[in-house]
Amino acid sequence: MIDIRLIREHPEIVKENIKKKFQSEKLVLVDKIRKFDDEWRALKYKEDNLRSERNKISQEINELKKAGKNAKNELKKAKEIPEEIEKVLVQRKKLEDEVYNMSLQIPNIMDKSVPVGKDASENKVAKVFGKPAKLGFEAKGHAELGEKLGILDFDSSANISGKGFYVLKNELALLNMALINFARDFMMKKGFEYIEPPLMIREEILRGVYSKNEIEQMSYKIDGEDLYLIATSEHPLIGMFIGKTLTSKNIPVKQTSYSMCFRKEIGSHGIDEKGIYRTHQFNKQEMIVICEPSESSKWYDEMMKMSVELFKELEFPFRILEICSGDLGDLKAKQCDFEAWSPKRKEYFEITSLSNMGDAQARRLGIRIDNGKERYFAHTLNNTVIATSRIMVAILENFQQKDGSIKIPKALWSYTGFKVIKSKK
Repeated sequence: MIDIRLIREHPEIVKENIKKKFQSEKLVLVDKIRKFDDEWRALKYKEDNLRSERNKISQEINELKKAGKNAKNELKKAKEIPEEIEKVLVQRKKLEDEVYNMSLQIPNIMDKSVPVGKDASENKVAKVFGKPAKLGFEAKGHAELGEKLGILDFDSSANISGKGFYVLKNELALLNMALINFARDFMMKKGFEYIEPPLMIREEILRGVYSKNEIEQMSYKIDGEDLYLIATSEHPLIGMFIGKTLTSKNIPVKQTSYSMCFRKEIGSHGIDEKGIYRTHQFNKQEMIVICEPSESSKWYDEMMKMSVELFKELEFPFRILEICSGDLGDLKAKQCDFEAWSPKRKEYFEITSLSNMGDAQARRLGIRIDNGKERYFAHTLNNTVIATSRIMVAILENFQQKDGSIKIPKALWSYTGFKVIKSKK
C-alpha cells in the first residue's frame, strides 16, 4: 500500500511503476482513486464547516439565552446540523473505504535497481557461488535417496495426512534439527534477538502482511475462529509491532525466529506428489528488520551478505537471482532469491528469499517511527535464513555418494553428531 499523497501529487510516478510491472489494467485505478479522493476531501471540508457552524450556533444560543432573547431559530438549526454531519460522514466513510480497497491493489513503488522484465523467465542471475561437483555416476533425486536410506517415509505421511506431507526418520530427522539449531546460532551471533511466536495469526495482522490473493492461495483458516495457521514466522514477528510507534533508540529491530509453517500452496506451483521441496508443512528459520527508511537499502545488502556467508558454510553450489519487475510481488520494493544446484534436475531451485517491503507493511499495520521531530512509517525487510526441507534437498542431492550414502557439511557435524548418513545395505 503506497502513500495516498503520492497518488494525489505524482500520479505519473505511480502509473509508470504500474507499467514497469506490466499491470496496465490497474492504470485506471489511479484515476479512480484521485477522483474519489477529491470527493472525499470536498466532503471533509463540508463536514469541518458544519462542525464549525454548529459550534458557532451553540455559542449564539448561549448568548441569546443569557440576554433573555428568543433562540428558537438557532435551536432549530442546531438540531438540523448533526443530521447533516451524519449524512456527510456516511458518504465520506463510503468513499474512504473505496479509496482504501483500490489502494491495496496498487503495487508498491519498486526500487530503481529492480530489473524490468515481464515474468520469472526474465529474472537476472546476479552472482554464482561454487561449481557443481562431478559425481561420476547418475545422480538420484532426494526422494529416492531418502526412501532407500530409510530416512524419508511418504507412504506413512500419505496415510496420516494425505499429499504434501512427509515423515522424517533417523538421521534426516536429526539433520532437520541440526539445521534449525545451526541457523539459530548463526543469527544470534549476528546480534539478532531470538523469538518463538504463536503458530496462529489473526486476520487483521495477515491482511497487513499478505495480499488478498496470497491469503486465499496460501493460508489455512481455523474454522469458527479469527485465526489462520502461519505461513512464515515473519508475519507474527512484524505483527508484534502493529499500531506501535518506535523511537530512534528502539531501531533497528533485528529479530530471528524458528517456527513450523503451513501453506495450502494453491496455484501454478502446487505441491510435491512425492518429495519435501514444496509441501503443506515445513520448518523455517526467519529474520526480519524494522528500520529507518534511509537504512533499508543498507540492511537489504547486509541481510544478503548473511545468507551468502551461511550458505558458503553449507558448501553446496548456489546463486543469487534478482527478481524482475513482472515477477515481483505487489507489496515488495525489491527481492532476490537464493537458489541451490540440483544434480538430479541439472538446474537451480529456490531455497530462500530476501525482500525489502519499503513502508508497505508498516503502512498497513500502522508501524511508525518518532525521531523527536516527526512521525513517519518504518521500513520492513524479511529474509529466510533456512527452510530446512529445501536445504535437506540440497544436501541429499549434492553430497550423495556412489554407494548411496550422504556426506554431511562440516559446519553441521557438531549439531548432528555424525558426518555421514550411511547406506543401508
